[in-house]
Amino acid sequence: MATKGIIYGLTMGKSKVFIPRVQVINTVSATIRQAYYRIKSLQIISLSKSMVRNWGFRRPLDNHLKLGSLFAIGVALSIALAACGSSSASNADVKLRLVSYSVTQAAHDQIIPKFVEKWKKEHNQNVTFERSYGGSGAQAAAVINGSQEADIVNLALPLDVNKIQQGGLIKKGWETRAPRSGIVTRSVAAIVTREGNPKSINSWQDLAKDGIKLIAANPKTSGIAIWEFLGLWGSVTQASGDEATALDFVTRVYKNTGSLTKDAREASDLFFQKGEGDVLVSYENEVTLAEQSNQKLPFTIPQLNISIDNPVVVVDKNVEKHRTKEVAQAFVDYLYSEEAQREFAKLGYRSVNPLISQEVSSQFPKVETLFTAQDLGGWDSIQNKFFAQGAIFDQVQAKNKA
Repeated sequence: MATKGIIYGLTMGKSKVFIPRVQVINTVSATIRQAYYRIKSLQIISLSKSMVRNWGFRRPLDNHLKLGSLFAIGVALSIALAACGSSSASNADVKLRLVSYSVTQAAHDQIIPKFVEKWKKEHNQNVTFERSYGGSGAQAAAVINGSQEADIVNLALPLDVNKIQQGGLIKKGWETRAPRSGIVTRSVAAIVTREGNPKSINSWQDLAKDGIKLIAANPKTSGIAIWEFLGLWGSVTQASGDEATALDFVTRVYKNTGSLTKDAREASDLFFQKGEGDVLVSYENEVTLAEQSNQKLPFTIPQLNISIDNPVVVVDKNVEKHRTKEVAQAFVDYLYSEEAQREFAKLGYRSVNPLISQEVSSQFPKVETLFTAQDLGGWDSIQNKFFAQGAIFDQVQAKNKA
């Protein structure tokens, strides 16, 4: 017997049950579809009960057959209906919300279209991205307060991801759920000067000289500003200097700054495009990007430098809410691929993929001594010691304003 629209046929004795296919309109939302399939499954089970009663089993053993038949019909048909619904849902367009720090946009512009094309080819599903860029600290705060419902965050430093975790949006142990402890790119600090380097600025120590104007961002909102502060502090303590000496040094450096910008992009624009200041401390990758835009200026990569580690992570609570976990995780995984890491390297990021790192090693200056956030006590200690309300950075600022 052939019946148009049949999705499942089940034979029980001499009887055969046919269930017509459910036609689901593609424009119906995934939530409504799922509710619809649950209701239909309940209706089918109810129908199955009636059918079992009408078959008129008489022997005690038949009670077990009734239950088995009911279970078989309910499970089989529920699976069939769910499969029909999931096929439609999986092909619907998906929007991912990516919140990142300010200087990653150029890399994402190259990488995201490649991922979208790959996902479409493999899953026949369109993925669109809603993107936001800004200072890493400010972006983390926006995710925590809900004004940015990020599915994925790609931030300037693990400290900002930790804050989102503490806000209850990311599960504990995020570092263990991704390659390279969740670090997707690396960079180092670069000291950029004016043409001809008229102020003879060649090292961290030169930033404290009298008559220098340093363009710098605010550590309360910007990732580069935190890395800059840690680089300055570590240039003393990691060279066997004590903390009193380090405090005096960073105080003199910040005396040479004017108003602090909100992020690395604003600081770079002031320095490169508006010609303000004598020196800028920035990401090495930001200097590379400026060179590619014909804004080439002298720069120095200090030989005692800090490893600038940039994390990426899925925001667990939001992907559950948006039902985007699978695609969001796939995008994060893709960022570690050779293809994506090559694109990062083209824009001056130091790859975390060993193969790509070796492949592009000649394009990066060697650093003699590289220290990390862990060498400075780890992120919890760094936050409390340097950047909490009333901590060392606030003390430095208050002293320079006095």
